[in-house]
Amino acid sequence: MTNLKNQPFGGRLRNAGRGLAHALCTERSLRLQGLGFLAVTAALALLRPGAAWSALVLLSCGAVLGAELFNTALEALVDHLHPQLHERIGRVKDCAAAAVLVNALAALGVAAALAWHLLRPGG
Repeated sequence: MTNLKNQPFGGRLRNAGRGLAHALCTERSLRLQGLGFLAVTAALALLRPGAAWSALVLLSCGAVLGAELFNTALEALVDHLHPQLHERIGRVKDCAAAAVLVNALAALGVAAALAWHLLRPGG
Protein backbone atom coordinates (compact mmCIF):
# COMPACT_ATOMS: atom_id res chain seq x y z
CA MET A 1 0.00 0.00 0.00
CA THR A 2 1.27 3.44 -0.93
CA ASN A 3 1.72 5.95 1.86
CA LEU A 4 -0.93 8.60 1.25
CA LYS A 5 0.17 10.81 4.15
CA ASN A 6 2.33 13.87 3.67
CA GLN A 7 1.78 14.15 -0.08
CA PRO A 8 2.88 17.32 -1.81
CA PHE A 9 0.28 20.09 -1.90
CA GLY A 10 -0.56 19.44 -5.56
CA GLY A 11 -1.38 15.80 -4.83
CA ARG A 12 -3.60 16.73 -1.89
CA LEU A 13 -5.35 19.33 -4.03
CA ARG A 14 -5.98 16.73 -6.78
CA ASN A 15 -7.41 14.33 -4.18
CA ALA A 16 -9.74 17.02 -2.86
CA GLY A 17 -10.80 17.91 -6.40
CA ARG A 18 -11.59 14.26 -7.15
CA GLY A 19 -13.63 14.03 -3.97
CA LEU A 20 -15.57 17.18 -4.79
CA ALA A 21 -16.17 16.05 -8.38
CA HIS A 22 -17.39 12.62 -7.20
CA ALA A 23 -19.71 14.16 -4.62
CA LEU A 24 -21.13 16.59 -7.17
CA CYS A 25 -21.76 13.72 -9.60
CA THR A 26 -23.45 11.48 -7.05
CA GLU A 27 -25.23 13.80 -4.60
CA ARG A 28 -28.27 15.75 -5.78
CA SER A 29 -28.36 17.71 -2.52
CA LEU A 30 -24.80 18.93 -3.01
CA ARG A 31 -25.56 20.02 -6.58
CA LEU A 32 -28.59 21.97 -5.38
CA GLN A 33 -26.59 23.54 -2.55
CA GLY A 34 -23.80 24.39 -5.00
CA LEU A 35 -26.30 26.17 -7.26
CA GLY A 36 -27.58 28.01 -4.20
CA PHE A 37 -24.03 29.05 -3.39
CA LEU A 38 -23.59 30.44 -6.91
CA ALA A 39 -26.89 32.34 -6.63
CA VAL A 40 -25.89 33.74 -3.23
CA THR A 41 -22.51 34.80 -4.58
CA ALA A 42 -24.21 36.60 -7.49
CA ALA A 43 -26.65 38.28 -5.07
CA LEU A 44 -23.75 39.46 -2.91
CA ALA A 45 -22.04 40.92 -5.97
CA LEU A 46 -25.22 42.82 -6.86
CA LEU A 47 -26.22 43.93 -3.36
CA ARG A 48 -22.71 44.72 -2.06
CA PRO A 49 -23.73 44.44 1.61
CA GLY A 50 -20.23 45.07 2.93
CA ALA A 51 -17.27 42.89 3.74
CA ALA A 52 -18.48 41.63 7.13
CA TRP A 53 -21.92 40.62 5.83
CA SER A 54 -20.40 39.01 2.74
CA ALA A 55 -17.96 37.06 4.90
CA LEU A 56 -20.77 35.86 7.18
CA VAL A 57 -22.91 34.74 4.25
CA LEU A 58 -20.04 32.99 2.47
CA LEU A 59 -18.90 31.31 5.68
CA SER A 60 -22.45 30.07 6.28
CA CYS A 61 -22.66 28.71 2.75
CA GLY A 62 -19.28 27.03 3.16
CA ALA A 63 -20.44 25.40 6.40
CA VAL A 64 -23.46 23.92 4.64
CA LEU A 65 -21.37 22.62 1.74
CA GLY A 66 -18.72 21.25 4.10
CA ALA A 67 -21.32 19.51 6.25
CA GLU A 68 -22.86 17.97 3.13
CA LEU A 69 -19.45 16.70 2.02
CA PHE A 70 -18.81 15.17 5.47
CA ASN A 71 -22.27 13.61 5.34
CA THR A 72 -21.54 12.17 1.89
CA ALA A 73 -18.19 10.75 3.02
CA LEU A 74 -19.65 9.25 6.19
CA GLU A 75 -22.55 7.64 4.32
CA ALA A 76 -20.19 6.15 1.72
CA LEU A 77 -17.93 4.73 4.43
CA VAL A 78 -20.80 3.33 6.48
CA ASP A 79 -22.46 1.79 3.40
CA HIS A 80 -19.17 0.16 2.46
CA LEU A 81 -18.48 -1.24 5.92
CA HIS A 82 -22.07 -2.22 6.76
CA PRO A 83 -24.27 -2.44 3.64
CA GLN A 84 -27.17 -4.06 5.49
CA LEU A 85 -29.86 -1.97 7.16
CA HIS A 86 -29.20 -1.58 10.87
CA GLU A 87 -30.89 0.66 13.44
CA ARG A 88 -27.68 2.07 14.91
CA ILE A 89 -26.15 2.66 11.47
CA GLY A 90 -29.35 4.48 10.52
CA ARG A 91 -28.97 6.72 13.57
CA VAL A 92 -25.41 7.58 12.57
CA LYS A 93 -26.59 8.57 9.10
CA ASP A 94 -29.52 10.53 10.54
CA CYS A 95 -27.17 12.48 12.82
CA ALA A 96 -24.91 13.32 9.87
CA ALA A 97 -27.94 14.52 7.91
CA ALA A 98 -29.04 16.55 10.94
CA ALA A 99 -25.65 18.30 10.93
CA VAL A 100 -26.35 19.47 7.39
CA LEU A 101 -29.82 20.63 8.44
CA VAL A 102 -28.48 22.59 11.43
CA ASN A 103 -25.92 24.34 9.22
CA ALA A 104 -28.56 25.10 6.59
CA LEU A 105 -30.91 26.57 9.21
CA ALA A 106 -28.09 28.70 10.59
CA ALA A 107 -27.31 29.91 7.05
CA LEU A 108 -30.97 30.82 6.62
CA GLY A 109 -30.74 32.77 9.87
CA VAL A 110 -27.80 34.72 8.50
CA ALA A 111 -29.74 35.35 5.28
CA ALA A 112 -32.74 36.60 7.29
CA ALA A 113 -30.51 38.90 9.35
CA LEU A 114 -28.93 40.27 6.18
CA ALA A 115 -32.35 40.82 4.60
CA TRP A 116 -33.49 42.65 7.74
CA HIS A 117 -30.35 44.77 7.64
CA LEU A 118 -30.83 45.67 3.98
CA LEU A 119 -34.61 46.26 4.11
CA ARG A 120 -34.95 48.22 7.33
CA PRO A 121 -35.28 51.96 7.05
CA GLY A 122 -31.84 53.51 6.97
CA GLY A 123 -30.26 50.10 6.22
